[in-house]
Amino acid sequence: MANIRTVLSGIQPTGGVPHLGNYLGALANWVSLQPGEHSPTDKVFYSIVDLHAITTPQDPSTLRKNTHDMAISLLSVGIDPEKSVLFRQSRVHCHSELAWMLFCRTPVGWLARMHQWKTKLESMQDQQQQQAFSSGGTMAENTMALIHGTVLNLDSSNEVVPDSVSSSTNVTGPCLGLLAYPVLQAADILLYRATEVPIGEDQIQHMNLTSDIAKSFNSQYKKQVFPVPKGIYASATAKKIMSLRVPTSKMSKSDPSEQSRININDSPAEIMNKVKRATVDGVRGGITYDPVNRPGVANLLRIHAAVTALKDPGALESTPEGCAEAFKSFDNSQLKKAVGERIVEGLSGVRDQMERLKKEGGYVEEVLKRGEEKALLVAEKTMKDVKEAIGLAV
Repeated sequence: MANIRTVLSGIQPTGGVPHLGNYLGALANWVSLQPGEHSPTDKVFYSIVDLHAITTPQDPSTLRKNTHDMAISLLSVGIDPEKSVLFRQSRVHCHSELAWMLFCRTPVGWLARMHQWKTKLESMQDQQQQQAFSSGGTMAENTMALIHGTVLNLDSSNEVVPDSVSSSTNVTGPCLGLLAYPVLQAADILLYRATEVPIGEDQIQHMNLTSDIAKSFNSQYKKQVFPVPKGIYASATAKKIMSLRVPTSKMSKSDPSEQSRININDSPAEIMNKVKRATVDGVRGGITYDPVNRPGVANLLRIHAAVTALKDPGALESTPEGCAEAFKSFDNSQLKKAVGERIVEGLSGVRDQMERLKKEGGYVEEVLKRGEEKALLVAEKTMKDVKEAIGLAV
């Protein structure tokens, strides 16, 4: 297998337009990982993972719009279709095909140990689902109890599963996709034989699962079908962009408050207003970087530093500590003004590009179709090797 650096990452289209935390924590890193003068042979694949989005119910028209808006966003932040393959996951059928083959080799216990699944189980317990776990047991046993006892409504009374289920039927419990999606995620990565995957801290466990699946497959069939990928991470500063309203929680699209986040297409007035209303503290005597005792101020300093570092990584203000030094004589309102202005400046080019691309829907669709054609060529070659290894007809 040729020693080629191949990068793969994906983003869900949920919400349509990324927020500042997405941009600084992931997308800016995506841009920097594209092939350049010193890495002309690198292969880079970026996917809008719409199949992952449907693990929770989606309105069809909204999903299509969000997918298109995400493509516009990715092109606007600097994803270059001449350097990277940008595509919609669902348009390359091999993702689902490889996922099934990996499902058949992935123990339920591996999936049951995933932190995000455990969180879902705990949530179910909080929502009056304790009866599925009243006897205790391992996480794998609890997972199976949830599947059999809740999703299928099979309890100790041997209730019969109905022959047909309509859209109005009350199907309780989490869907299988929420348990199994890390295997689809592994298929996304292994399909392109990625060697490096830019991820966040919350995806480390899934990255390890992907490595385990690759090793298991290679060992079972005694062929190096898949390289074992490794995760690569954004800077510590960029990884910790928190909510403007609750600075101890990450900035998130799921937060119902629009004031909690800055979207990359927000107007200058919207940005300044959101930063002006950001939660800080009442400490007087200047600005200090103290994440424990002053989380709101620390978050603003990290944002300022991360935006600065994109254009001037050697500047004093490219680190939170440097920002604190530069703004040590400021009060909170002066700090907010400086941070807001830096964000407006940093996002101005992105916002302008988004406005332009909104008027060029045909171009955006053509970029995606070309990317999907390129992705399919690579994916089908991998699937040929996978099928030969397994013993399926090719």
